[in-house]
Amino acid sequence: MIWLLILLMCGSGAGIPAAYAQTSRAKKTTAPPAQPHQWPIESLKVEGSHNYTAAQILAVAALKIGQMAGKPDFEAARDRLIATGMFETVGYKFAPGGDQHGYAASFQVVEAQPAYPIRFDDLGATDKDLTEYLRGKDPLFAVRLAATKAVLERYKQWIQEYITAHNSKDTVIAKVMPSGAGEYVILFRPARSDPAVAEVAFEGNQVIPTSKLQNAIAEVAVGLPYKEEAFRQCLDSSIRPLYDARGRVRVAFTKVTVEKATDVQGLAVKVTLDEGGTYDLGTVHIEGAPHFEPARLLKTGKFKSGDLADFDEIGKGIDRIKKVLAHEGYMRNDVQIVRKIDDAKKTVSLVLHIDEGVQFLFGKLTVDGLDLNGEAAIRKMWTHQAGTPFNPDYPDYFLKRVHEESLFDNLGETRAETKIDDKTHIVDVTLNFKYAPPPVNRKKTSPF
Repeated sequence: MIWLLILLMCGSGAGIPAAYAQTSRAKKTTAPPAQPHQWPIESLKVEGSHNYTAAQILAVAALKIGQMAGKPDFEAARDRLIATGMFETVGYKFAPGGDQHGYAASFQVVEAQPAYPIRFDDLGATDKDLTEYLRGKDPLFAVRLAATKAVLERYKQWIQEYITAHNSKDTVIAKVMPSGAGEYVILFRPARSDPAVAEVAFEGNQVIPTSKLQNAIAEVAVGLPYKEEAFRQCLDSSIRPLYDARGRVRVAFTKVTVEKATDVQGLAVKVTLDEGGTYDLGTVHIEGAPHFEPARLLKTGKFKSGDLADFDEIGKGIDRIKKVLAHEGYMRNDVQIVRKIDDAKKTVSLVLHIDEGVQFLFGKLTVDGLDLNGEAAIRKMWTHQAGTPFNPDYPDYFLKRVHEESLFDNLGETRAETKIDDKTHIVDVTLNFKYAPPPVNRKKTSPF
């Protein structure tokens, strides 16, 4: 157990202590001796992954159970994962193995955000063929792709290689496009220009004025090359939320027709609507969030069952719930809504799937720009204790109080900076203060 205590004292990546190395040297073996500071990996785990499996991540890390490894090997594995562009941060740690003769190792990852589903359009190949090709190219291929520049460029190049090998002369581009209410996809398509949408007309609408519908669709569709699937996605992302706010959850875009515009260059698109009937809000259930009472969250959301199913108000309620979670340190929480529509009763019930994420704690406070007396006064006012759940709204709230209470003469700009450690889940705060010289009183004096 001596080597175990030393290992824990050494911390992450410090290696297995010499006690084991001496025992190993005492054994006679014909196998080549292990390099100094290398010991066998007994187990490997991955923590924090959502889009990728542990097997995918470990395939890129290129470390295996039974392998002799040390800190340089884990550093190299971390660098390989970071280089993919799929992760914001990657950490690793060691613990004693079950037989105390090696590592029980794990990687902690924070996936790059945002991540969206991928789609292909008019590339001269089936979605299945392109998907299989990309899966063979990238061990981290998943249904959702990190929308980082490095990742998009890499995937665009692979798709370009594929279609070029199949006698296509198109140049591939990648764009993030709306696909629904608050939802997006990564679209790979040819760079060639298709006729663009010049104007959009609506018919069948009575609840919402045509001008409001046209203004909404113009922001996302006018000027873009016309493809019916992509245009319908624009309808879902810009028009459907307008009807959701009025309880019209069954609005349908029954017909889309296209012809050449007469007054401007481009296409004139006409959309026929079926606005459907109004629906009321049914029941609302909470799933997930084990550290919070569902009743508390539902009360915070202020959902009114039996009233009109106004999804603008529902969205505000979800924002209130997310803020409650954030105030308890769960700053990276996520809430997904599942609708259950009862057409017979004309109701929409909701299931809110809540992912709390990890809890972040407050670490230390740094005060810049004040003398010793001023810093002491600030620290006396500051009530956020180290080791307690970090409230991301507190630093700005605190600085607002400082200004309101006029603690300092000639106080100028103040600013709060947060430093988030995704490995330790600790947040440090720096408060920056600046002195503002008093305004000069320039009184005009009479020459007489």
